[in-house]
Amino acid sequence: MAARSAGAARGSRGGCDPRQNALLKAGTKSDRIDARKLAELLRAELLSPVYHGQTGTVTLKHLCRSYAALTEDTTRVKGRIKALYRSQAISSAGKKAYGRRHRGQWLSQLSQAGMHRRAELLYQELDALLSLRREARRELIVESHKHDAVKLLRTVPFLGPIRAALLIARVQTPHRFRTKRQFWAYCGLALETRSSADYRLQDGQLVRAKKPVFIRGLNVNHNHDLKNLFKSAATTASSMPGPFHSFYENLLVKGIQPAMARLTLARKIAAIALCVWKKGEPFNAEYVKPQAA
Repeated sequence: MAARSAGAARGSRGGCDPRQNALLKAGTKSDRIDARKLAELLRAELLSPVYHGQTGTVTLKHLCRSYAALTEDTTRVKGRIKALYRSQAISSAGKKAYGRRHRGQWLSQLSQAGMHRRAELLYQELDALLSLRREARRELIVESHKHDAVKLLRTVPFLGPIRAALLIARVQTPHRFRTKRQFWAYCGLALETRSSADYRLQDGQLVRAKKPVFIRGLNVNHNHDLKNLFKSAATTASSMPGPFHSFYENLLVKGIQPAMARLTLARKIAAIALCVWKKGEPFNAEYVKPQAA
C-alpha cells in the first residue's frame, strides 16, 4: 500500500503546486524521501492542484520526442550506408543510394558477401525507420491540431507543422516569458557578456568606467531543440525569397558576416513567433522591420 501510494505521489509531482507543499522543504531531500512525503500529503488530501487547461501538452511532448528520435536514428543509418560505400571507394554523393529504385545497382557494386549482406540489413533497417517516422509525423501533426496556437504559428514564414508542434510542446505557453530577451535565453540565442573593473576612482569619487562590454558568445544553458528549430528556420529563410530574406540581405549590406546575420535572423524569427503567439494575431510583415517584434 505504501509503495503504491509513493508511486502515485511520484506521478502526481507534476500535477501539484510545489510552492504550497512546505513539507517538501523540510529535512533531507531525495527522490525516495520526496515520494514518501508526497504520498503522505496525497493520502491526507493536502496537495494543491494546478490547472493545466483543457488540452495539455504531455501527449504532444512525447510525440515530438518520438519523431525526433526516429529522425536521428534514420540519419544515423543513412550515414552508415554512405560509410559502407565510401569504405570501398564507391562514390555515393546525393540521395540515390537510399532509394529503392536503384538499390539493386548499388548492392551489385559490393562484391564481398559479408559486406553485401550488411548493406541489405541496413536497407531493411532504413525502410522500417522511414515507415515509423512517417507514422510518427502523421500522429504528431494530428495531435498538434488540437492546439489553436498552431494556426497562428504557421502563419509565420518557415514555421511549418513540425516546427510549430515542437514549439508548442517545448514552450507550452508564451506567457512564461515577459520579454523576447528572456525567450532568446531559453532558446540559446542570448548573448553572454563579461566585464571587469566596471568602476574606478576619479577625484575621490567612484564612477562607472566607460569601457565596452566583451561578448563571450551565446548562452550555454538553453533548450537545444528550440535553438535548432530557429537556426534551421533562419538558414532556410536566408536562402529563399520572402520578407525574411530581405531582412537578411539588409544585414549583409551593413557589413555583418553571414553567420552573424543568420543568428540575428533566428532571433528575429523567435521574437516574431513569441509576439504572434502572445497577441493571438496572424503574422504581419510589419513585424520584420528592425525595431518591430
